[in-house]
Amino acid sequence: MSILLVERLAADGSTRIAKPMWLAFVGLKMPAVTEIWRLYLRRFAIDHWYRFAKNRLHWTVPQFSTPLQCDRWSDLMPIVTWQLWLGRHLVAQRPLPWQKSLVKLTPGRVAQSFGSILALLGTPARSPKVRGKSDGWMKGKQRRPRIRYPVVKKGFSRSRITAKKSP
Repeated sequence: MSILLVERLAADGSTRIAKPMWLAFVGLKMPAVTEIWRLYLRRFAIDHWYRFAKNRLHWTVPQFSTPLQCDRWSDLMPIVTWQLWLGRHLVAQRPLPWQKSLVKLTPGRVAQSFGSILALLGTPARSPKVRGKSDGWMKGKQRRPRIRYPVVKKGFSRSRITAKKSP
């Protein structure tokens, strides 16, 4: 990992006019300084993807029991994003009444219209059969409650609490 310090100076090169910015680069070979700014500009697309995954794809909504389940759910997010990107030419644009029609659909608009693709594809599952009342849990089989993990909460230091009380 390489660490860079970026300082913005005044036009005459004298004192700083902004806070210093620290950048970290993780990779095998450090790129040239002239290439670093192009890589820095790419961060905006990555930031927008994280926002889209959290808000629209509900990445952080489920509360799983194990870290493995969380990892599996997180592995699905790029796959879902690719499905939206690949399906952007297949969906018919169906804007809501307050939305304008777009020539180039955004991932959110594709997700909004993705139901039309799913309706055409159908489901591989058979239709459910009509059944009577369920037999229920098998007699003699032991039930175990699920494992509950403690919630991690951030604590406050005593120095912060006493600093608030003093005038």
